[in-house]
Amino acid sequence: MLKNDVFLKALLRQPTPYTPVWIMRQAGRYLPEYNTTRARAGSFLDLCKNPDLATEVTLQPLARFPLDAAILFSDILTIPDAMGLGLYFAEGEGPKLERPLRNEWEVRNLTAPDPTEHLGYVLDAVAQIKRSLAGAVPLIGFSGSPFTLACYMVEGGGSDDFRHIKGMLYRRPDLLHRILDVTTTAVIQYLNAQIEAGAQAVMVFDTWGGTLSAAAYQEFSLAYLARIAAGLTRHAAGRRVPSIVFTKGGGLWLEAIASAGYDAIGLDWTIDIAQARTRVGAQVALQGNMDPAVLFGSPEAVEQEVGRILAAYGPGSGHVFNLGHGISRFTDPENVAVMVQAVHQFSRPTT
Repeated sequence: MLKNDVFLKALLRQPTPYTPVWIMRQAGRYLPEYNTTRARAGSFLDLCKNPDLATEVTLQPLARFPLDAAILFSDILTIPDAMGLGLYFAEGEGPKLERPLRNEWEVRNLTAPDPTEHLGYVLDAVAQIKRSLAGAVPLIGFSGSPFTLACYMVEGGGSDDFRHIKGMLYRRPDLLHRILDVTTTAVIQYLNAQIEAGAQAVMVFDTWGGTLSAAAYQEFSLAYLARIAAGLTRHAAGRRVPSIVFTKGGGLWLEAIASAGYDAIGLDWTIDIAQARTRVGAQVALQGNMDPAVLFGSPEAVEQEVGRILAAYGPGSGHVFNLGHGISRFTDPENVAVMVQAVHQFSRPTT
């Protein structure tokens, strides 16, 4: 039995006593206790692959702040790693893949991994976190989107221009569709396995979808996001399992995203939330969308921006407060506490 289900109700646009809040990357380097645990783990990847330590860091922000949801501590590149592409983290350079997909035979040989066999450490972490939460708040499972995963799988890491994957898109679209097709199957199976292990909501991070043209986004990202939505487990443990999709830079395509089959859309900070609500109507809930940089400001500035966003969304259910992207490692945790308190305080009806 969940003690706090405000987050799940908001995603389903059901009445809530206040606006729930959680933070993308809420378990991260801005918390000293996280850095201590990560040092004990030896590396970021070892931290992800150790269910005990993944549980520990997932719970750390909840011990500090009265957040309304926990999110599984993991990484979006677990799927490419399980596909045999060799995930590693270079110091100061972010995630890298040892064997990026550059040849046709590599693409043709790509297969979706069995999550129970190749990603069991993630599922073990989900089950352990769920037990440790003891019904305090819901647990969010997640995956990268097919296009975002493909960006790393083809580029071999982060990119400024995405020339390899965009070259493939315009030179050999059949190969990119093959990667996206296999990866879509993998994401569906992975998220459903997380739900079976105990996740009570799931989110798909389409971090690089916004780098595409409007036509390419429809064909190479949104079409596959819609397939995922259609393949997700919708009910588990006697409850509806809501889903969230987040395309960073996707504000121009909100109406199309709202029709993809998810319960909620994550908004980055470049979108006016009032306009977004007008554009999508009652189709979906909205999640977001404070600029993470606001947390570098004064506590008064944080409170002011929280109030502005809540007022812009307006009355009624269907809003989950969050940042417009992940929290920066340089953020003062005290400002996070100010933000969470302000969301809860300002969103409660005055009597």
